[in-house]
Amino acid sequence: MPAAQTVRTAELRADTAAQSVTTAFGGRLFGIPGTHLGAVRAPQPLPRGAGAWHYWWQAHYVDLLVDTGLRSRTPLSGKDFTGVDPIRLADTLIRTIRLRNGGRITNSFYDDMAWLALAALRVDSLPGPPRGSKPRHQRLRESLGSALRSAHTRDFGGGLFWNRSRTFKNTPATAPAALYFARGGDRERAQALIDWLNTVLLDPETGLYFDGIRMDGSRPLVETPIYTYNQGPVLGALLELGGPANLGRATELIQATAAHLVYDDDRYDTDDARLLRTHGSGDGGLFTGILCRYLAEAAAAPTLDRKTRELAGTLVTELAERLWKGRATRNNLAVFSADPRQTADESYPAGTGVELSTQLQAWMVLEAAVRVARLDSTV
Repeated sequence: MPAAQTVRTAELRADTAAQSVTTAFGGRLFGIPGTHLGAVRAPQPLPRGAGAWHYWWQAHYVDLLVDTGLRSRTPLSGKDFTGVDPIRLADTLIRTIRLRNGGRITNSFYDDMAWLALAALRVDSLPGPPRGSKPRHQRLRESLGSALRSAHTRDFGGGLFWNRSRTFKNTPATAPAALYFARGGDRERAQALIDWLNTVLLDPETGLYFDGIRMDGSRPLVETPIYTYNQGPVLGALLELGGPANLGRATELIQATAAHLVYDDDRYDTDDARLLRTHGSGDGGLFTGILCRYLAEAAAAPTLDRKTRELAGTLVTELAERLWKGRATRNNLAVFSADPRQTADESYPAGTGVELSTQLQAWMVLEAAVRVARLDSTV
């Protein structure tokens, strides 16, 4: 397929995901005009915003609206809105997150706050004319940044606590916070967080990052599960900080991801294609999409060698292809599987509810694939 056609195909797929997710899940919070929030499930029998509250899912929804807006500014549509610019919708969603969170932007989980801080920073960093005397989400980011800094203590030698109970420090909070600080100009703090992860939570056998560390009686205990999404923001922070040591670690991390975070099946692990693992539904439904966001950044990083960039890009495009081929169409909207080894009809049989997290993941993977396709077209 010619490079231009490959790019256009990737863009159309991402557009389909964007329109499907915003139409099926997006709408007003409790019917309040001027608000926007993603429903946890679709179809959703409860008013949007009722029931379980997943702050960090909404933060990734913001990030995806920015992806789509930067790529095309194609107007989105849904039950409670039509023809809305994705960036305007991202602004509305950020305001609605605060409203749904009881009028506060902070909550009890530092990883949640780090993800929203990253998304809001992207909105405030968009190209174009100034939006007033200061970025519109600056105060929000200042509040979130202050909360994140408060969680960075000397306990366990550094790192960020996971939540306000302050008994567990982990990669899910430390890595996105490091990336936020790196992008926001506090590079010394960002490097200290990365150094702590490398010292305390890096698995020497796989080259991947463990989940976290807590006290077990009088001694520290490392929690050793390894998840795809924990590797993503570490990779992003390593690339953002740069320098030989960080870039060398980034290369090793991409190689470790290709070696250990793919399905252990001959059909999906060959010299030509390795299929990234996913983590089911619920919060896990977002995990591998997050990894793909930062693999796409690695594929575009001129500071990495060509072989490493190509490996990162291949991991993204192979997963994107599997998710696209396995999609279902319901009510003229695409539904994507939570597991790339299954079709969407197998993952979500007709008549069952579909989770927002898994659909955001697919959208994220397809947006990442656009970035990789555009790179390939310039080679």
